[in-house]
Amino acid sequence: MAMNSALIAELKHEASSTRKILERVPLDNHSWKPHEKSMELKRIAVHIAEIPVWINRILGADSFDFAAAKYDPTPVNNSEELVALLDKRVNDATAALEAASDEDLQQTWAMRAGDHVVREMPKVVAIRNLALNHSVHHRGQLSVYLRLLDVPVPGMYGPSADER
Repeated sequence: MAMNSALIAELKHEASSTRKILERVPLDNHSWKPHEKSMELKRIAVHIAEIPVWINRILGADSFDFAAAKYDPTPVNNSEELVALLDKRVNDATAALEAASDEDLQQTWAMRAGDHVVREMPKVVAIRNLALNHSVHHRGQLSVYLRLLDVPVPGMYGPSADER
């Protein structure tokens, strides 16, 4: 199996779980956060919906420079727009992966902060780390937000306590 096919299958599998949790985000409570050091509810939800864009960034360049990048979260007003944002990012990422060869995915990619190279890795590893694993990490955080807000948490890899 080509590496891009495996990554597409994993992206789509994880996106279906991400979609389930984003559908339940109560954006009417957008500024809530569980701790002063935590992201606000809307910020973490939008961040999760946008994470698949990392696949396009990784495949489209040999590095990403955080010092030169400016982040403007995509504005969303409700859960439908949040899910639509995720769907767009997943579709764009899927198209980029479909065009990527095993050779492309084995090329070195670097994360930079100006002239400082934070980390170098093959593009396939960067995609797993910065897109797939990153999404799972924040989705876990978001599930705690929902639990603390008394919003039923959907199961990700089986039923949740709310789906028994």
